[in-house]
Amino acid sequence: MTNINRSPFTDEIEQAEPSREFSMPHFTSFKGDENPKSHLKHYRSAMILYQNNDVLMCKIFATTLQSEAQDWFYTLPSQSIRNFYELSLVFTKEYLSYCSIKKKSDHLFDIKKNPQESLHNYMRRFKAEKARIVGGNDSIAKTAFQAFQ
Repeated sequence: MTNINRSPFTDEIEQAEPSREFSMPHFTSFKGDENPKSHLKHYRSAMILYQNNDVLMCKIFATTLQSEAQDWFYTLPSQSIRNFYELSLVFTKEYLSYCSIKKKSDHLFDIKKNPQESLHNYMRRFKAEKARIVGGNDSIAKTAFQAFQ
């Protein structure tokens, strides 16, 4: 059972009040079943105006967690989080298994057309994989696509 009265933040963070100028940005909630790095990027982008306020970054981040992720947050040891950097590290470590593995363009050579698969479906699957490669090389993609034949 989680103890929601116990905070993993230090007293300094826990007792700090947000400034009156603070306006809560809109966040996508993190439920514990997706890439934590993507959530951190989204969060940092939404909090760009407050990125130098470590206390605020910590306290507001906790509000973006739901379901299993919120349960996890309250299992962190009391007084264990002193800054947003530490919170980001433990968060990423906990949900690391949901991080996508970065692939290189040569991964496309592993995509083979199944015998019963239509060319249209193969092309759709190939394009989807190509889109997941950051900074992909178009000439390698073209060669890989032609290699299936």
